[in-house]
Amino acid sequence: MSPEERDTTATKEAAAEQAAAPEAVPAEATAPGEEPAGAERPDEAAAPEPVPDYKDQWLRAAAELDNVRKRARRDVAVAESRGIAKLAKELLPALDNFERALAAAEEQPENRDHHLTDGIRLVQTELLGALARVGIEPDSPKGERFDPHRHEAVAQQPIDGAEPGTIVEVYSAGYTYGEDVLRPAKVVVAG
Repeated sequence: MSPEERDTTATKEAAAEQAAAPEAVPAEATAPGEEPAGAERPDEAAAPEPVPDYKDQWLRAAAELDNVRKRARRDVAVAESRGIAKLAKELLPALDNFERALAAAEEQPENRDHHLTDGIRLVQTELLGALARVGIEPDSPKGERFDPHRHEAVAQQPIDGAEPGTIVEVYSAGYTYGEDVLRPAKVVVAG
């Protein structure tokens, strides 16, 4: 063999040995106290994987699902009550106009027993009944104590025999939805 062939063969053998041998990591590449990457600790190889607690995970997931359902029901109920209140606030002026129309028609003697006033009264009654079925109630507080959270004082008059702070006249009825006041009653308070 010629010297050139020997050098080429030696170079090929050295390259094959280097490829077969694991890569050596320089000592500077690892921090003190760390082992080189790829090296396994003897205690890691022997430790078994922890078994997940499937029952606990299932209980937690079931509780979370139950909370989501409760929150969704609560959100739906709140949205429904807001929608009912909003619709009722839009209908209240129509109820007031029915009352005004009836009062004006009944002031005239020839219209008092007319079928038109009966029809208006019937529509007004049906509308009030529909509002009552969803929980909206009219509030006509004549004779009650004035409450600024539920009533709107339009005037204050000194009235003989009436205790100060008592509602003596109601200009327009108020409406409540549960504990919420949709519209305060417009009242005259004894002074």
